[in-house]
Parts: sequence; C-alpha cells; structure tokens
Amino acid sequence: MKALFVHFYDFAPQSGISKKIIYQIDALKACGMDVELCYMDIDEHGNQRRLCGETIIEDFGNGFSAKFLKWFKFSKLTDYILSKKIEFVYIRSFYNINPPLLKMLGRLKRAGIKVVMELPTYPYDTEVKNTALKYRFIFILNRIYRNRLKNYIDRIVTFTDYPVIHGVKTICISNGIDFNNIKLKSTINETHDKLNLIGVAEIHFWHGFDRIIRGMAEYYKQNPKVEVHFNIVGDGVPKDVKMLMELSKENGLDKYVHFLGSSFGEELDGLFEKSDFGIASLARHRSDITKIKTLKNREYAARGIPFIYSEIDDDFENMPYILKAPADESAIDINGIIDFYRSLKMSPSEIRATIAGTLSWNVQMQKVIDETFKK
Repeated sequence: MKALFVHFYDFAPQSGISKKIIYQIDALKACGMDVELCYMDIDEHGNQRRLCGETIIEDFGNGFSAKFLKWFKFSKLTDYILSKKIEFVYIRSFYNINPPLLKMLGRLKRAGIKVVMELPTYPYDTEVKNTALKYRFIFILNRIYRNRLKNYIDRIVTFTDYPVIHGVKTICISNGIDFNNIKLKSTINETHDKLNLIGVAEIHFWHGFDRIIRGMAEYYKQNPKVEVHFNIVGDGVPKDVKMLMELSKENGLDKYVHFLGSSFGEELDGLFEKSDFGIASLARHRSDITKIKTLKNREYAARGIPFIYSEIDDDFENMPYILKAPADESAIDINGIIDFYRSLKMSPSEIRATIAGTLSWNVQMQKVIDETFKK
C-alpha cells in the first residue's frame, strides 16, 4: 500500500522530532507500507521548497511570502498524492487547520484516500499561545476551523487516552522507540560521591528544568557529600533557556549545571554513558496537560537509566525505576533522587527489557494501520 507521511517543517539530525519521524516511517515500512516522506526543505539560498521524497512539489522562494505561503498552498501537494495513487496519508499536525488545508483533505476524502492526523500533544492551546509571534495567526485559524476536521479525516492519532478530539475518533498510542537506534548504557555508577543527572530536550517551559536547579540550590546549601551535576542537552526557546542559565548563575551553580547545547549520534551516546539519572518533563501542568506519553520517558528507559517525571504516563506509573515528582512548582528534592538511585537494584538491560515487547514503533504504528483500515 502506498503511503505518504506529511511533515510541515524541515529536518535536522539533532532534532528529536526528526528522528521520531524517521523511526515512524521505518515502522510503517516494516508493517508493509510503501512510504514516502513529504517535508519542507530550505536550500543554501534560503528558498523554501516542499519535497516528496526527492521530488520538488513546490518552490515557495524565500522571504516573508515564502514563510507565509507554505502554510496555505496545498493544491500541488494534493495533485501529487492523487497522481501517485497514494492510499494512506499520515499527517503530523502543526495545529495549522485552515481553509486551504481542509480543501486538500476534502479532495483526498472524495478520492477514497484514508487520512489520519497526529497531534503531538493534546490539549495544546496553552502551549501554542506562548509560541513565536509569527505563528499566532496560524494558531488562531486553527482554533476557528479545527472542529471541521470531523468532516474530512478518518482518525486523529494521540498520545493521550481521549476517545474523541475535535469531533474525530482517536487512535490512542504511545510514543515508541526504535531499539536498533538507541544505544543501551553499559556501565553502572558504583561510586557514592558523585551523581550525574541528564535532561535532553528541545527546551520549553513545560520541561520544568528550573525545578531541578532550584532543588540543587537548596541541596548545596547543606554542604553535601555527594557531588551532583546536571547536564542539560539541547537548545530550545531562547527565553526559556536564558531563564535557566540566569537561575543557575544566581544560585552559584555554574560548576554543577552545564548547558551543553544540541547533541546527537556518538556524542549523545557518550553523554548517556556518563549519566546516572534522567530528568524528563517536570512541569506539564504549566500547559494544562495531566496525562501524556512522551518520547523522552521512553528514550530514558531504552537507554537503561532510571528517571523522574511529574505527569501521568500509564506505561511507566508502576515501574520500579521511576521516581514521580508532584505536579506543582515545588523544588525537586535532590536528596530524594540520590536515595532512590542508591536503592535501585536494576541493571540498564533489565530496565530496557520492561518496554522492549510493547513500546517499539513497529507495535505502535501497526495499531494505527489496524484501526484505520479495520472493517
């Protein structure tokens, strides 16, 4: 079956989103689909082009008009889908529902093409209202037109347990892992005088890394015997990163909190090898999200390290290597992390084994196919 995965952005090797999409496409292929990727490409001259595979579907040029038009011109993409006799379209939403996109979805529906749309997070209104000003108009249109989706698409894919979103029946899955591309940690910290924390993210306010930094500020006032370091890996929203840097500096933690920027491949593997404990999302409540199945939780488990988070994630709630933080603004108790880590008796391979049979992308994307095409 011919399929097209539609992404409204470009690709970057260090991006967790880009890696996730590649893993999803590989999983769809493993499930029997003939999949092509549609995405935006920006060349060396700044020209923005929509590509399907290696084919340039549309060149929007550069400048403001190009940045604007790519969100509203879909007729050539629609023609491409119809001409290639694609039977299944998987769209990763950018919360950009508007009349031209609905027109495309209408043409696909009339042609009998199955269409599902993945919402990376839900609810998302609190998240998008804090985004860059250039996207505000896109999100306003989305709020106006999103309830019309029920007339055009077959399912919404969500990482929550909502049965219906925007009037559309959902397919509830978990974020998955491509175990072939996630290196298992091979060593265990046997020392008692140092603990390395790692937080890997495209940093936003809902990650709550400030709760760790505030916790470390309190911890180091106690003249502790265990030296705790926090490696923050990844870039993100500039104001959110700046806030974390200033908070660290204000509390005299420059020696212990390290902003390492983006990392991937062997470099990222090396950072995980030196890390003992993962810091996942600690402030999803700031974006009004209670339950979610984040990719980061799964990556930490696949790497074989214990971790902390504050939301509800049904795949991990009862795992022995999980430390739950309260979903509030309190500073994280660093002594609590140390005690938890020292009491844990699971090896990296034992941690990974708890998710190996259920949280692969192959398993999750097969659910999408089965639900979309079931009779």
